[in-house]
Amino acid sequence: MTVRSMAAYLLALLALPATAQAADAQVGARVEALLARMTLQEKIGQLNQLTGRAATGPQAAGRASQLADIRAGKVGSLLNVHGAAETRAMQALALQSRLKIPLLFGLDVIHGYKTVFPVPLGEAASWDLEAIEAAARIAAREAAAAGVHWTFAPMVDVGRDPRWGRVMEGAGEDPYLGAQIARARVRGFQGTKLGATDRVMATAKHFAAYGAAIAGRDYNAVDLSPQQLHEVYLPPFKAALDAGVATFMNSFNTLNGVPATGSSYLQRDILKGDWRFDGFVVSDWASVKEMVAHGYASDLGDAAVKAVNAGSDMDMEGEAYVNHLEQAVRDGKVDVKAVDDAVRRVLAKKFELGLFEDPYRFTDARRERAVLADASHRAVARDVAQKSIVLLKNERRTLPLAAGPRRIAVIGPLADSRRDLEGGWVVEDVRADVVTILAGIRARARGADVTYAQACAPGCASDAGFAQAVATAAEADVIVLAVGETWDMSGEAKSRTDLGLPGRQNELFAALKGTGRPIVAVLLGGRPLIFEDIANRADAILFAWFPGSEGGNAVANVLFGDYNPSARLPIGFPRSVGQLPLPYAQYATGRPVTDERDIVYRSAYIDSPNTPRYAFGHGLSYTTFAYSNLALDRPTLANGQTATLSFDLANTGPVVGTEIAQLYVRDLVASTVRPLKELKGFRKVTLRPGERQRVTFKIERDTLAFFDSRLRWVAEPGEFHLMVGSAADDIRLRGALRLREE
Repeated sequence: MTVRSMAAYLLALLALPATAQAADAQVGARVEALLARMTLQEKIGQLNQLTGRAATGPQAAGRASQLADIRAGKVGSLLNVHGAAETRAMQALALQSRLKIPLLFGLDVIHGYKTVFPVPLGEAASWDLEAIEAAARIAAREAAAAGVHWTFAPMVDVGRDPRWGRVMEGAGEDPYLGAQIARARVRGFQGTKLGATDRVMATAKHFAAYGAAIAGRDYNAVDLSPQQLHEVYLPPFKAALDAGVATFMNSFNTLNGVPATGSSYLQRDILKGDWRFDGFVVSDWASVKEMVAHGYASDLGDAAVKAVNAGSDMDMEGEAYVNHLEQAVRDGKVDVKAVDDAVRRVLAKKFELGLFEDPYRFTDARRERAVLADASHRAVARDVAQKSIVLLKNERRTLPLAAGPRRIAVIGPLADSRRDLEGGWVVEDVRADVVTILAGIRARARGADVTYAQACAPGCASDAGFAQAVATAAEADVIVLAVGETWDMSGEAKSRTDLGLPGRQNELFAALKGTGRPIVAVLLGGRPLIFEDIANRADAILFAWFPGSEGGNAVANVLFGDYNPSARLPIGFPRSVGQLPLPYAQYATGRPVTDERDIVYRSAYIDSPNTPRYAFGHGLSYTTFAYSNLALDRPTLANGQTATLSFDLANTGPVVGTEIAQLYVRDLVASTVRPLKELKGFRKVTLRPGERQRVTFKIERDTLAFFDSRLRWVAEPGEFHLMVGSAADDIRLRGALRLREE
């Protein structure tokens, strides 16, 4: 352990309660005792993570040698091995090694194990931290019952460019909202303490700034100012760390010319230094090896040296450490203390999980069967899915359908698709049955005549079925049109330059519009899409993301008004790709647009407004809400003080509804130009018709602080505008607060 890391460890230890200090000291003593018995080769083995090779199929050729390596103690972790029987068998091999150090089993449990929840960006649209935590908790319970110790989630990258397919895995464009969701997901996966057999270790990924990939192209370089890194991209990682996240995963990208896997600045200076992180860092898939392709390392041995010296503890699927670190230590290129530090971190987590007491404690076939059969998980999946569905448009109260149409035509390539409701990153061989949109509507539409026409297959390459779809629609009172991306169009390696609806779906909409029947568009996708014709001419629009196993029932509940939609966009939807990236937190320019009719020599486009089609925070309800009577208990804030902003929120509509009131702040004059709006708080409030509630926000100096040009966290004196509203572009109340100079 380096002097700096030892100092950080001691400081963190002193900050713990006495019982926690004792437990941590006990783990530390056991780690040191084991480390003293280990050969260099055995140490390096703990830093080697491999994909479990199947007994048959393309991976079978490497299985025999991998099993031998596990017996020899040359593998510290396996990924993509799950199921109580399989993990027990692999663990038994590890216990044949000299020191009998158990394996860690890791798996990408991104939005569910057997029960599939909405994709993470969809969950983020709920702005419901309890629901998000519940989804992660159930995913952890199911995965842990199948012998999994560790999930490579949550992804906490801020994503402001929806061309990047991995926005699907995150919480959207805002660092504040992203930080709250990061905490909730870590709590859901891990609980309060590692070791419970119904929880798994979480991973904060990808460290760092992966979401800022140039041109929205996956794996691309990132060129970012230090101030933007600290202000926008690091806060969700820090929130995950503060919530106790066990591991970090570094990212594929270079950051200002240095691969994140080889960045001492990210891993040693920030993460293990300033933030005192005591867990371990795992590389992303072969990202150590990929430093050679980046041109940062000359060969695999050089990559191993640079990665471990920079603080990357475990090598996922690169086989750089296991093949080259031993020689690098003997050649003096790597200090054995760096290896020991990495091994300590890995072993500590194995002790904390209780694997040395009972290596099989997560591998119980009876518990696996019982947990995976638990029907209550589907009820939570339905609740989370309906809370994630955003009502983007509702002209002439087309929705809800409950009291209206007797003949409903369900049309579209995604209306009866199961796979496209799940989205990417699912565990392929254990998934629960999926309720399609058509099935959900038929189950709910009591007394109504529900007809169906697919019109075209997912992807909609042909219009051969359009005529039948139009004929079916013409006989109905209302059309429910299910269109959007297919499941494999969002996620890793799914960057797009065209965010429009794929294939001929726009033509299908135009043909159905010709019937004169009202159209409710239900759109599926893992990212913001561009659908201008539908946005302009549909009567109502629901954005359902990829809603998961219970997606069809959730959509039906919203369509018929059994659930009043409350979701809000966690990322804005552009009008065109040419606007991207388009965060709501824009910076002031010297030539701002103050009137869209006058854009000459202004920061504007000549062929489009600057504004998004649907802004961050946007989402409608079947009721209405009024904001009034804003008050601030003090006009000036001094050091150590807290200001309270309060206002009345009333349900002025006909049904129970939930409003998400949002607080935005603007620093008018600062040493660096500040955004025009920054989200600083939100409240989710449910009200009966006619009910009114006083809502409050607390404002402290940290609420008004930022990283200045020297990366100091400062709150500069001056005037701040306070804005409360229903979306970033729907501000209802305004106030002002002055920060006093100390």
